[in-house]
Amino acid sequence: MVDTVHVAVYDTLADWEIGYVSAHIADPEWQRNPGRYRVRTVGISAEPVTTKGGLRIVPDTVLADVTPEDSAMLILAGNDIWPTDAFAPFVDKARQFLDAGVPVAAACGATGAFAAAGLLDERPHTSNALEFLQGVGYGGASLYRDEPAVTDGDLITASGIAPVHFARAIFARLDVYEPRVLDAWYALYGERDPRGYYQLMASGS
Repeated sequence: MVDTVHVAVYDTLADWEIGYVSAHIADPEWQRNPGRYRVRTVGISAEPVTTKGGLRIVPDTVLADVTPEDSAMLILAGNDIWPTDAFAPFVDKARQFLDAGVPVAAACGATGAFAAAGLLDERPHTSNALEFLQGVGYGGASLYRDEPAVTDGDLITASGIAPVHFARAIFARLDVYEPRVLDAWYALYGERDPRGYYQLMASGS
């Protein structure tokens, strides 16, 4: 059985924040259970969206058709529409996932939308900066962690400039790699340590 990881797509999507996630979930090499997951994009409609990098993406499915029961995780990267009504349906879907006990991962502007909606008031979390979240008016400042990525149960939050940390947290939550393999993956991509590459090669595929 293949589990679906849903990646939300919308205009101004910060595509660099999910590059490691999508590429390595799609690549079976080094995975604990190769082929266990597939990535599918989800948009508010079936109309193409344009990312921050100018890439046009046609969503695989629409938000209304995605349910927690049919998903392994919902991932929301940063964007410029997070303070607007255009992003509200994605926040509502994230709340639905969390209420159902299905993981959600949010980075950058998506965390700002979560903060404004009260989703971070009672959970340890991070974002681009505490001041960024305080600017939207939220009650979770005491639970803010000044770290690149934070996992609290079913919620992962991350800074917009920490795509490797974001990916590592997602891989760990989904159990994509054996712990030693994930450590080697992070050593290579996060710390630029060539020893990580050789450890990955030694782990086999």
